[in-house]
Amino acid sequence: MTANFSGFNREEIISQLEETRWDLLVIGGGITGAGILLDAQKRGMRAALVEMQDFAAGTSSRSTKLVHGGLRYLKQLEIGVVAEVGKERAIVYENAPHVTTPEWMVLPIYTGGTFGWFSTSLGLRLYDWLAGVKRGERRRMLSQAETLKRLPLLKREGLKGSGYYVEYRTDDARLTLEVMKRAVAEGARAINYMKVDDFLYEAGQMAGVEASDQLTGKRVVIHASQIVNAAGPWVDTLREKDGSRQGKTLHLTKGVHLVFDQSRLPLHQAVYFDTPDKRMVFAIPRAGKTYVGTTDTTYTGNYEKPRMTKEDRDYLLRAVNALFPSVRLTAMDVESSWAGLRPLIHQEGKDPSEISRKDEIFRSPSGLLSIAGGKLTGYRKMAEAVVNKAAEELTRQQGSAFPACLTRHAALSGGDVGGSKGFGAFIADQTSRGVKLGLSTEAAERLARFYGSNVGSLHQIMKDRKQEQVQSGLPLELFASLEYALNEEMTFTPMDFWIRRTGALFFDISRVYRWKEAVHAWMGKRLNWTEAQSSSYKAELDAGLEAAVATVSADADNA
Repeated sequence: MTANFSGFNREEIISQLEETRWDLLVIGGGITGAGILLDAQKRGMRAALVEMQDFAAGTSSRSTKLVHGGLRYLKQLEIGVVAEVGKERAIVYENAPHVTTPEWMVLPIYTGGTFGWFSTSLGLRLYDWLAGVKRGERRRMLSQAETLKRLPLLKREGLKGSGYYVEYRTDDARLTLEVMKRAVAEGARAINYMKVDDFLYEAGQMAGVEASDQLTGKRVVIHASQIVNAAGPWVDTLREKDGSRQGKTLHLTKGVHLVFDQSRLPLHQAVYFDTPDKRMVFAIPRAGKTYVGTTDTTYTGNYEKPRMTKEDRDYLLRAVNALFPSVRLTAMDVESSWAGLRPLIHQEGKDPSEISRKDEIFRSPSGLLSIAGGKLTGYRKMAEAVVNKAAEELTRQQGSAFPACLTRHAALSGGDVGGSKGFGAFIADQTSRGVKLGLSTEAAERLARFYGSNVGSLHQIMKDRKQEQVQSGLPLELFASLEYALNEEMTFTPMDFWIRRTGALFFDISRVYRWKEAVHAWMGKRLNWTEAQSSSYKAELDAGLEAAVATVSADADNA
């Protein structure tokens, strides 16, 4: 058991947070905060992180789930963004091949469409050059016949051909967790469900926070020399608390994705296409499903629970039906969905889809460092920039310098699999081990790919906890995943498990319905829930399931 990232050791972790004077405290447990925590700890800082919800509960579990180079930003002439995040894709892949997979994309070219043959060919070539794409993944141009061979359901009228290039698919919440777990393994501390209520100051300079444990109500005081505000949509809320919300501010936009079963949208090839209103949409096959997204609309509603509206759903249905006219998808075909917020830097007069995805760092007069904007793919470079600024101030305060960023070649938790080249052999070996423990070949391979080098911990659970597994009434694979989540991934609620630890509520919702009662009962037993907690968590999961398929009006969404 990883003691410092186990929910069963929560009280001990809180005591450590209170008793230590931290060099750097991060507020926000999304991918940006996790990256900052790892970077700081690798450089030798005493680093800690608090998150008021679950890790990755906001934007970082609700993205398009791509570590991608941002071809759309080339269209907007954001050359620097394309160059930086394009190169970062390969680094994320090598450090965590179990949560990052190359995904070939088809970019259809139609008569009268946004992309012409020459401009697409030139753009993708420039994209390859800027992103430093390796030879085997460089773009190709496909004829109409070659395009239809890969995507036979495509609209044929006006189809000229397509561009064919590589992006990288990821599990955004799992990526966030693996970064966080590596940071904790290096000596950092991180805790979820810990909300910052107030800042502490010494001589006008920020010196710590007062926080409240959202699970127990306990008041917690944490002291730190440098505090980083990486709270995503809540960045401006914390700046207001500090009295430093001035100058540039956030502009929140909402993105919605729909999930369909492959029987209704049978794609075996990812596609990136333009819509009649010139926006760009992905349709991506994953684990027997196809998901489609995203929308891009200004958002002013509830930050914690953005919802899919009827307008969002119908927009994406129209887009996918226009590209694949024979499938005739309806609202009844939507198995699940998710909505997430993008905390962008406001640009006056810009349409939501035109706002830059560049990140920016602000330092307030009290010393609070805030970071906003940016993309999932660029999390490591964003972290480097923030920690560089924190290191400058800490060096001034303490008199000793910190090294430069050390995360470029740092395998994430679960990533010790021999890099991308060794991953295949690793999977074969671990699949064999899983089969010997009673798993089917399919289940054993699925676990190995999902957990990477941490799959050994699940195998150990299967060996040691057979009697408890029978008592739980859960199948072996699910029991091992749940116990691992409880023991080593600070999991407290069913929503933590079904969304952020497994992704099942999005991509295998029937499994959630089938096993939710048994999982709920076992979690309640293991975590000693009160009757009130049990009822609250059940209601939360039921609401989450309902939100995945039901819509609200646009007015209610922005109320």
